[in-house]
Amino acid sequence: MKTPFVTLEQLEQITARYPTPFHLYDEKGIRENARRLKQAFAWNPGFREYFAVKATPNPQILKILQQEGCGVDCSSLTELMMSQRCGFSGGDIMFSSNDTPAQEFTLANQLGATINLDDLTHVEFLRRTLGTLPEMVCCRYNPGGTFQLTRSEEGFQVMDNPGAAKFGMTRPQMAQAFCRLKELGVKRFGIHAFLASNTISNEYYPALARILFQLAVELKEETGCHISMINLSGGVGIPYRPDQPANDIAVIGEGVRLAYQEILVPAGMGDVAICTELGRFMLGPYGCLVTRAIHEKHIYKEYIGVDACAANLMRPAMYGAYHHITVMGKENAPQDHKYDVTGSLCENNDKFAVDRMLPKIDVGDLLVIHDTGAHGFSMGYQYNGKLRSAELLLQEDGSVRQIRRAETPEDYFATLIW
Repeated sequence: MKTPFVTLEQLEQITARYPTPFHLYDEKGIRENARRLKQAFAWNPGFREYFAVKATPNPQILKILQQEGCGVDCSSLTELMMSQRCGFSGGDIMFSSNDTPAQEFTLANQLGATINLDDLTHVEFLRRTLGTLPEMVCCRYNPGGTFQLTRSEEGFQVMDNPGAAKFGMTRPQMAQAFCRLKELGVKRFGIHAFLASNTISNEYYPALARILFQLAVELKEETGCHISMINLSGGVGIPYRPDQPANDIAVIGEGVRLAYQEILVPAGMGDVAICTELGRFMLGPYGCLVTRAIHEKHIYKEYIGVDACAANLMRPAMYGAYHHITVMGKENAPQDHKYDVTGSLCENNDKFAVDRMLPKIDVGDLLVIHDTGAHGFSMGYQYNGKLRSAELLLQEDGSVRQIRRAETPEDYFATLIW
């Protein structure tokens, strides 16, 4: 069973001021989680979390994480601009992009960001764009094939297919890139990789770390380059379903430490800084989409229509992703009604739940859709002329403030030429 971080009484007070739907974030939970991550990697003096801005691009969220010592991972011009306006600069910023326009590399360089190159051809593209390269450059590695973890007695299996992904360089290309970058004056190098998404396994980061640590040792020997940073990127997931176990970040950090001691330290590379670029793990459980039941429909199935739609949370429609739903005030009621919970878009996949067993839902009930703190609001869109909702922050003292207002029709029409 998942328990919302907000009560019905609180939501009734909030909705009296802010109409549904809206995304709500838990400041206390965000801060505590950031501190757990930092503690898990405290054994590495250079450790830094670069929060993936794409997951939750809101300045107030970024400022909370900034106060907790986090940097930012940016993937576009506007994410760089937002981070700059929040006060991030220099080593606070990782720029991990692909198919990157020149102006984005230019701004990243002006801000002093660490640039993470996605492809071998980007080395010369960066040289032509910047002229003089920065002293520090990172390269993204793609080992190809499939990445798999299996431990049947624990009942988990993680598999992803790097060989089918558009991201990163092959092993020979990594060596070529390092050599060419060294010729162009780069002094310090980083290695980055992302091999699996939303892993519910304490084994993923340690396994990835071993791959990257061994690669680092080999590249140092082959190229003579000074590798100062290894970026484990994201991929550490969250339990969207109530029966899934949560990752233990302390266990994960210890697993990476053991790999570090076994591989990097004997190779004389005990000064390498470890970085992460977590989005979902950092924010996912600490956000929810609050919506109200406004219709019920009884045809071949039982439907509950809510005032949110896929434009507010795309993942269920796009991936068939599971998001738990709590009917507020009915947490202990029997889950004896089978519903499709739907939005109002003119698409049949606009459903937050299909054949979900829930308590009886009445028009007017408030529903909390869990785990929308990352890749929730940020993936919103305006199909059918739907307007993006507000974002609210439940602060540590229990008060609530708006951190993004809801869009208006004037916003929707603002870019049109009549």
